[in-house]
Amino acid sequence: MEQSIRTQPPGPRRRPPAAGRGREAAVPGPAAPRDGGAARPTRLRPAGPAPLLARLRRRVQAGGPRTGPPTRLTGIGTGVFAVLGTLAFGLLDQFLFGGLGTLFGLGFVLVCFQAAVRVRLADLPAAPISGPIAFAVTVGLLAPAQVPGVVGQVLALCSGLAMRAGWLFGGTGLAALIVVARFVAQRRIRRNRG
Repeated sequence: MEQSIRTQPPGPRRRPPAAGRGREAAVPGPAAPRDGGAARPTRLRPAGPAPLLARLRRRVQAGGPRTGPPTRLTGIGTGVFAVLGTLAFGLLDQFLFGGLGTLFGLGFVLVCFQAAVRVRLADLPAAPISGPIAFAVTVGLLAPAQVPGVVGQVLALCSGLAMRAGWLFGGTGLAALIVVARFVAQRRIRRNRG
């Protein structure tokens, strides 16, 4: 026994003629306006960089300086920021002065400060941990080795860390103090709300 399936063409269905009327009224579909007004024409956005640049220019002119909380870094983002920032200051110091000196140390302290201020509350321990790792990576890559081979690299890293221990402890301690202060302030805010 076969059943026949009747299909209707897509589109609005027609109502049967009403009593006393001789014409058919269409049931409004998704494209028909319900308030009886004219349908709005859809505006297509032109492709290409010109409209994007125009919108960006309007946003910059209207927005002015950005307000609100600063951008927060995740734990991995804090580590990447610390390594890249410390390495950039190390390369700059080596390019300008021929070695890792005061500019590298000050840059490391600045990077530790920024990492501690910008890390998310959920990832606070990442700031004091990523600082020493970034310092060791930079010293290991940029410190000259006196003895060739792996042993020479390890000795250069150890002596480089020992000679710059003040900068290492200063930047790490600053990051740890800022992280502890942020943690305590957040606990007080939560306690006052609850």
